Amino acid sequence: MTKIKTRRIYDKTKEDGGIRILVDRLWPRGVSKEEAQLDYWLKELGPSNELRKWFNHEGKKFAQFKEKYKEELKQGDQQEAFIKLKEIIKETDKDITLLFGAKDEENNNAKVLEEVIQ
Repeated sequence: MTKIKTRRIYDKTKEDGGIRILVDRLWPRGVSKEEAQLDYWLKELGPSNELRKWFNHEGKKFAQFKEKYKEELKQGDQQEAFIKLKEIIKETDKDITLLFGAKDEENNNAKVLEEVIQ
């Protein structure tokens, strides 16, 4: 069974043989394409620029961010990217790592995605 996990893209890459998917709209600063070792970059899966700027990685706003982000995942490009993510998961038996750039390892969009998928 496929296991879903999250990891900061800045953390050292582990050779776990899984599929690595960046789920941020913006490319992380200071990370080269080679260092990232991505299988997919589903940038449309990231929160909208408006939601991202509003949240501003403020922990006290996370509950609201989570609900607003879940709503965004049901619309437009984000919905298409979410469907693509579910297809990737369905078609593999490898573990999936959802990568994000945020410093807060608990309050970020990848954690919301992990929760929604499980």
